[in-house]
Amino acid sequence: MRYKLTFVVGLALGYVLGTRAGRERYEQLKKSARQVAQNPAVRNTAETAAQQGRVYAGKAYHAVSDKVGDHVPQSVSQRVRHLRDRHPNGAVEDDWGTSNT
Repeated sequence: MRYKLTFVVGLALGYVLGTRAGRERYEQLKKSARQVAQNPAVRNTAETAAQQGRVYAGKAYHAVSDKVGDHVPQSVSQRVRHLRDRHPNGAVEDDWGTSNT
């Protein structure tokens, strides 16, 4: 019960502070966030992190599948195999067919 009360108090406090800041401050924050997201350095870093995540996920899959073997449910193993077949030889592409070069 204490956690629910803390959450509700935090929500109310955020609402009050947010409404006091007003629409102008919201637009400033939105513009700043958009500028950061469109920064080439930030985009390259995000793409690199995503690519490394995919590589580590593939390595983890192979390590786990070697140890677990046939104990993985069929639905899970089919999904992961589909992803592995989609990116042969580690060539990782996003949904638009572009890769991080």
